[in-house]
Amino acid sequence: MSRIGKKAVPLPSGVTANVEGQTVKIKGPKGALQLVLHDDVTAKVEGTNVKLDPRSETQRARSQWGTSRTLIANLIAGVTKGFEERLEITGVGFRAAVQGKNLQMQLGFSHDIVFPIPEGITIATPKATEIVVTGLDKQKVGKAAAEIRGFRPPEPYKGKGVRYAGEYILRKEGKKK
Repeated sequence: MSRIGKKAVPLPSGVTANVEGQTVKIKGPKGALQLVLHDDVTAKVEGTNVKLDPRSETQRARSQWGTSRTLIANLIAGVTKGFEERLEITGVGFRAAVQGKNLQMQLGFSHDIVFPIPEGITIATPKATEIVVTGLDKQKVGKAAAEIRGFRPPEPYKGKGVRYAGEYILRKEGKKK
């Protein structure tokens, strides 16, 4: 039995939920999001909670039950607070700037890297070596941050590259003479 799936997802004030078949629509102060649930799970709104139940007692249905509950909780958190990922750029001459609908980055290559900002995502550069990715959808925010980090992941010898804020890089010792 899923211990996570058993708990109903509470709806804070100002947030409304609507279930139509397998589609759950959440509206809040920051916007609206929707999710299509797996066929093994049913959802219903009971007062100020969203309750999920598995359709059968199979292993797959039970695992989708807990996953669906977490996805709905993330939708509610997104329309109330939103999500944010911070990235730090380390390296001499490495910098980033937002220009229009693109993120322009200089990461030590012979060319600049131009990252088109996805729909529903906001990217800001408070400093030339800091990137802040914000949005309502946790999955889109995480994917955009991972793609930006993927252009130049931090290397273990000098630590140069793009890393998540607070990420610890295991450093290696260089060659010995």
